[in-house]
Amino acid sequence: MVEEKMGGCWSQTKDQFDNLEKHTQWGIDFVEKYTKFVKERSEIELNYARQIRNLSKKYQPKKKEEDENKYTWCRAFHSTLNELNDYAGQHELIAENMMSQIIAELTRYAQEVKTERKSHFHDGRKAQQQIEASWKQLESCKRKFERDCKEADRAQQYFEKMDADINVTKADVEKARQQAQMRHQMASDSKNEYSSYLQKFNQEQNEHYYTIIPNVFQKIQAMEEKRIERMGESLKTFAEVDRQILPIIGKCLDGITQVAESIEPKNDSSQVIESYKSGFEPPGDVEFEDYGQAMKRTVSETSLTNSRSDNKADRSSKGKSKTLWPFIKKNKGSNPEDFSHLPPEQRRKKLQAKIDDINKDIQKEMDQRDALTKMKEVYIKNPQMGDPNSVDPRLAEIAHNIEKLQAEAQKFEGWLAEVEGRMPVKSDPPRRTSTLYETQNSTPPTTNNNNCAQDRESSPDGSYTEEPSSEVQSKVQPETAESGDEFDDPDEEMLPTIGTCKALYPFEGVNEGTISVTEGELLYVIEEDKGDGWTRVRRNEEEEGYVPTSYVEVFLDSNAKDVFSWRRVFLSEDS
Repeated sequence: MVEEKMGGCWSQTKDQFDNLEKHTQWGIDFVEKYTKFVKERSEIELNYARQIRNLSKKYQPKKKEEDENKYTWCRAFHSTLNELNDYAGQHELIAENMMSQIIAELTRYAQEVKTERKSHFHDGRKAQQQIEASWKQLESCKRKFERDCKEADRAQQYFEKMDADINVTKADVEKARQQAQMRHQMASDSKNEYSSYLQKFNQEQNEHYYTIIPNVFQKIQAMEEKRIERMGESLKTFAEVDRQILPIIGKCLDGITQVAESIEPKNDSSQVIESYKSGFEPPGDVEFEDYGQAMKRTVSETSLTNSRSDNKADRSSKGKSKTLWPFIKKNKGSNPEDFSHLPPEQRRKKLQAKIDDINKDIQKEMDQRDALTKMKEVYIKNPQMGDPNSVDPRLAEIAHNIEKLQAEAQKFEGWLAEVEGRMPVKSDPPRRTSTLYETQNSTPPTTNNNNCAQDRESSPDGSYTEEPSSEVQSKVQPETAESGDEFDDPDEEMLPTIGTCKALYPFEGVNEGTISVTEGELLYVIEEDKGDGWTRVRRNEEEEGYVPTSYVEVFLDSNAKDVFSWRRVFLSEDS
């Protein structure tokens, strides 16, 4: 009846204590086994992610392969490598989540279960020891009662024998009777003790099997069911960790698909044409040479070697063979400075890129010079801020750099003019001149720019040895010297406005070049702060000057912001 009331309780296995102990230990071992499995899986994910990253890094374009980016199929492959990096990152996330959400939790839980199991089975063992001790005590009482009963029977038989024997004295018979009575009393006491302890043992045994052990087993059962539940949760987490990254992995794969669909074969073919077209014209027909007549070999007037300039004809007469352009061998030595080893179109692109780089360097030097000139003006007007002469060495160095860069730009522009068939002549200036050089000099150069290609051709190694003209050198220094007199030149062109500003505080312009403003006054901005703390403003056509930048709130036009932002970048880098 009691077992029916217990239903599915483990107390029904009260006589299987040792088997349950083995079963729960096997359950804990299984948790540790599963934890080890998840740990090895996370290590596989980490190794896989590491291999994917190494593979992506291995095939990333090198610096010398940067030209590949102009082809859509190369850009698609590079984007695929980047997506693979993100893909590898998701597998690293799988390993990280498994370590934190499964491995760490199960390791901690396994230790807790071991401690709890040890406590429960300790209570069970203790209860078993107590019932076993009670059983031994009961057995001892039982044996004592049995022994006393036998002794009483023997004493009774001895007394009866002595009482029936006529030869025995009355004193011996009395002694035997007393001995028999004592033995009967001892047997009676042993019986009462055995009966009492038997009743106690039965109560303890009933409590052991129906109260103590069932409670212990119920706790063990709850512990085991919780362990099984945690196993199920861990298996669910195992799947969820993978499922969480599937959307991001899907985006990575979608990104690869998109860049694959963005490949444009026709555009790539056009890039190949643009990169490798030489600019040569196909040679004309080769005329028949009749060796039957005493005449020299002639070449078609329309052939490539005869359609070139007289300069080429002169060079060919110096022992150089006339080789048709499809069969020209490339020079394996160092490339000349004028890129003459390249076909015309490729040479034009290289020269133009070189000129653009030089122009950027010139602009950078000019910005430095303007900033230093402004700083020198501030030092002159405010000697306590610094020594004006300390700026002169740097200004001289910048002027020298500008002069060198302008001469180099002029040299490359001469080579570019040669390539484009616009050779400069003495009476006409070159058609392609540096924009920065035209800004620096109001009149185009008329000397030392003539026949630059011819001079280069006449040099033994093909290099440009022409020195910059004295006129160019003389035009850089005066500009630097006159830059401090911008307020004294009555014919100076009025600068355009690049924005507006509002005075935040009143300012008294007592020094030369400054202008007084009142709080809240609106003015035009004609020159932005170049790092010296002053902004040039204009009130009207006759009043303009510098005010502290911190005293005004400047609102630049959108176009002006773009122009001056990169100029500030150059100034900050050089400072």
